[in-house]
Amino acid sequence: MSTPGKLWGVGLGPGDPELVTVKAANVIGAADVIAFHSARHGRSISRRIAAPYLRPGQLEEHLVYPVTTETTDHPGGYQGAIDEFYEQAAERLAEHLAAGRSVALLAAGDPLFYSSYMHMHRRLADRFEAEIIPGITSVSAASAALGTPLVEGEQVLTVLPGTMPVDELTRRLRSTDAAAIMKLGRTYPGVRQALTDSGRLAGAYYVERASTTEQRVLHAGAVDDAEVPYFAITLVPGPEPTTPLPRLEEETVQRDRDAEGVGEVVVVGLGPGAPEWTTDEVRAALAEATDLVGYTTYLNRVPERPGQRRHPSDNRVESERAAMALDLAKRGARVAVVSSGDPGVFAMAAAVLEESADPQWRAVPVRVLPGLTAANAVASRVGAPLGHDYAMISLSDRLKPWEVVAQRLSAVAAADMAIAIYNPASSQRTWQVGAMRDLLLEHRKPDTPVVIGRDVGGPTESVRVVPLGDLDPAEVDMRTLLIVGASTTTALETGTGTRVFTSRRYGRTRDATAGDA
Repeated sequence: MSTPGKLWGVGLGPGDPELVTVKAANVIGAADVIAFHSARHGRSISRRIAAPYLRPGQLEEHLVYPVTTETTDHPGGYQGAIDEFYEQAAERLAEHLAAGRSVALLAAGDPLFYSSYMHMHRRLADRFEAEIIPGITSVSAASAALGTPLVEGEQVLTVLPGTMPVDELTRRLRSTDAAAIMKLGRTYPGVRQALTDSGRLAGAYYVERASTTEQRVLHAGAVDDAEVPYFAITLVPGPEPTTPLPRLEEETVQRDRDAEGVGEVVVVGLGPGAPEWTTDEVRAALAEATDLVGYTTYLNRVPERPGQRRHPSDNRVESERAAMALDLAKRGARVAVVSSGDPGVFAMAAAVLEESADPQWRAVPVRVLPGLTAANAVASRVGAPLGHDYAMISLSDRLKPWEVVAQRLSAVAAADMAIAIYNPASSQRTWQVGAMRDLLLEHRKPDTPVVIGRDVGGPTESVRVVPLGDLDPAEVDMRTLLIVGASTTTALETGTGTRVFTSRRYGRTRDATAGDA
């Protein structure tokens, strides 16, 4: 039997990836399994913070709460649903640990300070070795954002959940020197009432998303109740501030932006690689933007401009990236969301528009500027393999099950159309290319041309044409796009290389066309 793995409770700090401790970063990079929680929308703040420290090939366990603030039909009610979820989640992690794999369970802030990690710890630490890596709490981050001490001398700091009844919250605020009120969101009207009733409102401050690029610092009485997220905190410092609170200048910035109205989000496509494939329309939008949001690799293709803010992120957090862009625009920013290729083809346009359907973003204008998509770029290198009807299919099963991918491949193959295959493989997903080839061979001849285009428009570009029966999955990686021909697709050997086209005259088969030649 293998030696059991170790459970790590990894504190990530309040939000800024640079506030992750050295030890936490080392453990994240070394762990076999990375586990993290999220609500049903799938956006995990913890995973976003940890993204710079992940490595390729790590297993991920995404633990999705069945319920957060909504109602549930679980027979045990809300608590029953949550308890059942924690039991099931713990057993998922226990399977990895029993198999000898180390598990890093991510926790925003500190793992033992209002964190979901503690529920896993209670259920696993008696069976497996467990170690806690402390993290900077939101209280510390909020105090730093405010720029004034919370307590001094003999003063007492009381940490209170905003979910407490208003009367109890009022009583505790009256009897303490200083306070930090957590878990805001929908509770903020009650928190404001308790601050008012206890006589503490004038000396209370509101800090939203401390340490992140979305940080806001306001007087507690100046906050719009409808816009308070869960990741906000109210501070009531003990000592009277003796120095200016410079961060409160953000109130003025916010008022100025409100006076100007909301900004906008423009989703742009850079094209697949070569700078000359970026349109003038996209270049103009990039130049006018105050903020750029996107996957780090794509943002690196955009020249830096003085004063322009950049918000890079991991390539697997589309929803979080979209929400960030919309929130920045709601506050008055002109945001460009950067995609490679065309933003409407397996890229960020759909993610931004889907997120924008949330009522909180309805007032934010969203535009989409097209770009040259990879399928057309690869096709151009060999001629016109997409010259007639064709389909675009992504092989990735991250957002849809493989059964759906396979069904669509079979349907398109049976319809005898050329197929552009996006996302055929990645470092963690290698078997789908072989499965795709076998599915297509049920409908296509083994000599059907397949174009293998890698890094087209980039410095390591390569394009080859092979028969479908000889397609080797080992030649395909995450930077590759495949074009699989139809029965009317012809590959011709010329003095300058292989030329491929799909005839627009549908009655002409490949054999007939070759014979005419």
